[in-house]
Amino acid sequence: MLISIPFPPWLSPEIIPGLPIRWYGLMYIVAFGIAFLLYRKQVVERHFPISDDDLTGLFLWGIFALVVGARIFATLVYETSDVYWRQPWLVFWPFRNGTFTGLQGMSYHGGVIGGILAILIYSWVKRFDCREIGDMFAGSIPLGYTFGRLGNFINGELYGRVYTGPLGMLFPQAQRLPVAEPWVREAAEKAGIVIPDQAMLVNLPRHPSQLYEALFEGVVLWLIIWLIRNRKPFKGFLIGIYLIGYGLFRFFIEYFREPDADLGYRIQLVETQLPPAAAHPLLCFSTGQVFSFVMVVLGIFWLLFASRLPYNKPVRVYLDSGRNSAGSRAGKKAAQKSRRKLRKKLR
Repeated sequence: MLISIPFPPWLSPEIIPGLPIRWYGLMYIVAFGIAFLLYRKQVVERHFPISDDDLTGLFLWGIFALVVGARIFATLVYETSDVYWRQPWLVFWPFRNGTFTGLQGMSYHGGVIGGILAILIYSWVKRFDCREIGDMFAGSIPLGYTFGRLGNFINGELYGRVYTGPLGMLFPQAQRLPVAEPWVREAAEKAGIVIPDQAMLVNLPRHPSQLYEALFEGVVLWLIIWLIRNRKPFKGFLIGIYLIGYGLFRFFIEYFREPDADLGYRIQLVETQLPPAAAHPLLCFSTGQVFSFVMVVLGIFWLLFASRLPYNKPVRVYLDSGRNSAGSRAGKKAAQKSRRKLRKKLR
């Protein structure tokens, strides 16, 4: 009796079969849209001094830098061949052998680097406080990130290790495993999978690690930051919480996710005879874990550094924006009213 969950047969990477329009790309658009709406909500509730044009420009440049950073980082770190070094124009070329494939391979950590650079440069050019800009991004990005991981799930990629429990899922595109391996036969028996007599390979259920990440790195992290956004002790506090929170969640979820086959473990402090699909020892660390650990360290360092910066007292509501309608008489009255409501909430 099969005890795992079959991958939904009605889910396909393509929205309309035969057309180069994929759910993964649509999920990115939804993610950017949600992040923009959440950011704008924070701007409005705080009467933050940024015009609609500046806000749109900030997001457009941020998205551009994110995509560029994510793509370049993925090709440099996760691609083991030297194809992109020999033909660098292929990094942003969405065709392979005359077929549209899109930009296959994006690195989250590269996107973070690109996004941070965009925030710093845009804030410097427009004379905004980058700590305030970054804090509002920290309250906007995680929920949007949820949809990016849902796109990975629909693609049937970035699945987890073999798992024979009730949450195990059979991904159609998962790597088949050799029946000759004793642990493979044992896992198949536990999962209730009957292996044909002449079969050489078998598909085993995996952890739906994309959904784990969508829940914890997306929804849970967003809720934590969103609920404390008006209680931060100093400017830049939410940036540190985001870096630490994402790093911790991703670090531990990586234990359920199968490392890239061609990369394996970047740091291996213990010897193991089992392949990454079967087990992930506590003292073996994947590429994602290494970068996530760096995020946690940087987040802690940033909190210590930002707490000692001058002019770090958080502004709950800006009374006079000078750039939008909050500078008018009606805007000032609305800001005062908003501040009174906020004070009541914080008591």
